[in-house]
Amino acid sequence: MVPSDGGGGPLWTTKLKEYFFASNHHHHHHHLPGEGKLVRKIDFFILTFCCLSYFLNYLDRTNLSNAYISGMKEDLSFRGDQLNQINTCFTLGYVLGQIPCNLSLHYIRPRIFFPAMMVIWAGLTMITASVSRPEHIMGIRFFQGIAESSTFVGTHYILGSWYTERELGKRSGIFTASGLAGTMIGGFIQSGIYTSMDGRHGLRGWRWLFVIDGIITLPVAGYGWLVFPDTPGETEVWYLTQREREMAVERVRRLPEKGQQRGGEEGQGEKISPLSWGFAKKVLGSWEWWGFVVLWVIAGETESFSTNALLALFLKSHPAGEEYYTVQQLNDYPTGVPAVGIVSTLFFATLTDFLGGKRWIVGYFIGITGICTSVMILAAQYGLVREGRETAVVMAAYYWAGTVYACQATFFAWANDAMRWREPVFRSVVLAGMNLGSNAVNAWWSIVFYGASMAPFFTRGMYAMIATSVALAVWTAGLSYMTRRHEQKLTTRVTDAEDGKPPEGSSSRSEPGGEKGIRSEL
Repeated sequence: MVPSDGGGGPLWTTKLKEYFFASNHHHHHHHLPGEGKLVRKIDFFILTFCCLSYFLNYLDRTNLSNAYISGMKEDLSFRGDQLNQINTCFTLGYVLGQIPCNLSLHYIRPRIFFPAMMVIWAGLTMITASVSRPEHIMGIRFFQGIAESSTFVGTHYILGSWYTERELGKRSGIFTASGLAGTMIGGFIQSGIYTSMDGRHGLRGWRWLFVIDGIITLPVAGYGWLVFPDTPGETEVWYLTQREREMAVERVRRLPEKGQQRGGEEGQGEKISPLSWGFAKKVLGSWEWWGFVVLWVIAGETESFSTNALLALFLKSHPAGEEYYTVQQLNDYPTGVPAVGIVSTLFFATLTDFLGGKRWIVGYFIGITGICTSVMILAAQYGLVREGRETAVVMAAYYWAGTVYACQATFFAWANDAMRWREPVFRSVVLAGMNLGSNAVNAWWSIVFYGASMAPFFTRGMYAMIATSVALAVWTAGLSYMTRRHEQKLTTRVTDAEDGKPPEGSSSRSEPGGEKGIRSEL
């Protein structure tokens, strides 16, 4: 018998309607007057800037690969794995910038910091159009990596500051999808520029790509400086009333079934400077740091097929010959990978929100996908598929592998959910650590397993992907157990506090209302 909502309809249809059409998407049911209007305002101003910023961020990253297959390789006389070395220089800067950039958000207003970083990377992008050797790009991309490291984890920190657990997944998904849109559209932009501007004013088409990419970044930086709302506790933007600013702070603290603890496992509320050794020990000694950093280290490598543009390199080094595909085809065909990623990201972000934050299901899906797609490519390489179908099988595998991009939004939302009761600076450092760890590994992982010289089949990388996918499924199982156990502890503590019981292991009773040590850092 199908559960009913009391009005004759199935219960699941009622939940769907409530999730998609309720003006206030809270995990709880205590609606604040005017909250729906507040959410719509921050949706518009936060998401428009962050999505445009990340779109341009990814457009810049992927345009290097697009330029490489559109004439830059020949014009600059690339040799061996120099493209991978350039990507490693970018990754090195990106890694070094992670934690400093996120810590900077606690000293410099995000409304100033984010646009400033955009102006820096826009200038460096335009300078790339003037290079004459691959080594020049290596230096530029290092500093570009530092500037661009501000966007991804910084935005996830901001989203976790403004949105509740029930709202966060979809917003994280929309943000991540905007970056994938940059990946997808970059191919079409490059093919359009190549056909319409190649040779104009003496510049090759791939050089024009960097000029145009840098120019369109500047107005978005100006938009962010004008409208970005910072964080709930410090916002002064003109479009939020005083009551809405107070509500923005109040509503992300009001999830009674989750507990009210922020700070340490023992509820200690002393303030520790984020630049101190004591804070470092607190972070490095936490289960959240090791659990989520290792999760993203593993998950980041399951994206290797897509982030290393393996489909483009397969087509460029096709077994039938490098001239088998035209420049336009080399740019257009790989755009299907991020297109699949966008659909997958939005689907799983929405699904895990609807399921109450069960982000871990994505880990199992990705594990299965990584194993299956690797086996498909190996089968095509070793002649285990019907003759003449090898290219179709490989392309299908890479398109399917695009669904792995779903882990970006869901895993960072998972981390934000789990650390909702930690102080903001702790959460920001762990989020930065996740991306730092992933990119530190990827700096050498891409060279060892996915170097351009290993095209077209990247045999070593296929076996690495199978091992990584198995590891992700195992780690996801362990981390989901840890997060459930921690959630149960918090719930028990709040229940005890509301009943006036002393904290476990304490001989004294709490203050009236049971909130000593529970709300100490709110």
